[in-house]
Amino acid sequence: MRLAHQALATIPFFMFLLLSFSVHSKVQYLTIGTGGVTGVYYPTGGAICHLANQITDGNYHCEIKSTPGSIYNIEGIRSGELTIGVLQSDWQFHAYEGSGRYKEVGKFSTLRSLFSVHAEPFTVLSRSDSDISSFEDLKGKRVNIGAPRSGQRATMEMLLNLYGWEIDDFETALELTPSEQAKALCDDRVDAIIYVVGHPNSSIKEASGACQTKLVNVAGDKIDRITEETSYYQKAVIPGGMYRGSPNATDTFGVGAVITTTSELSEEVAYQLVKSIFENHAEFIQLHPAFKLLKKHKMVSNSITAPLHKGAVRYYKEVGLIK
Repeated sequence: MRLAHQALATIPFFMFLLLSFSVHSKVQYLTIGTGGVTGVYYPTGGAICHLANQITDGNYHCEIKSTPGSIYNIEGIRSGELTIGVLQSDWQFHAYEGSGRYKEVGKFSTLRSLFSVHAEPFTVLSRSDSDISSFEDLKGKRVNIGAPRSGQRATMEMLLNLYGWEIDDFETALELTPSEQAKALCDDRVDAIIYVVGHPNSSIKEASGACQTKLVNVAGDKIDRITEETSYYQKAVIPGGMYRGSPNATDTFGVGAVITTTSELSEEVAYQLVKSIFENHAEFIQLHPAFKLLKKHKMVSNSITAPLHKGAVRYYKEVGLIK
């Protein structure tokens, strides 16, 4: 022991600091890419980090990053800027398969799902005085089509292609973030805003509370076709009475939000992360109103368009959620 103490005493002070740092640097840092602060992705990431940081005894440190949304998050996961991202299931599918907007860059074959969370209806909110009662009525109007690199913008671009429209078919096409769009609608800068989001949502609630608005149906033969032909689009209904000015149910289509990473995330970290959520499921679903209908077995199967991470599979098999 005396020799050990003598040896330690010969270590220069800066080396002692370096050794101390190396011990603390064993903490695994996890960064979750979310979305705008008025959407549901941001509190989703916060809820996940809240539970992960509680259960991991300081071995992991989870933090969230507000981003433009799904497209940015896919790029961030690919580059290594983000460990995990919240993604729309349609863009998770296209990234993994190398289809759609990812045809040129190719298949993101290491993309992996951890679990899915809330449903995200494609939402159109218009001014009551705008003479808009269907998606088709947006043509020739002033519309916020969403910020670049957001999932909602990419899904809107899919719809433009589906309907054979161009951006120039709108009188005005703004690229506002979710935090900006409610004010723009009530200030009469746009006739309608679009959002792919879980409900209830603070941005939609803000706009419908501040001015006269109504939710718009997004339905018809073209929507029927994409929900029948794809695994990632489903029919959706926004309940009536959720927002002022929209007493009746609104028919639309939607996607699911999926917590996504890559196969490079260690099996143990993925295992501990999903365990922290599923073993605190009752607490998790209280963290946002959009989570209240989440069932464990559906979180393992619904809207999953990239393979499950092996660490997640290990936990789900242990508890009998999958065979």
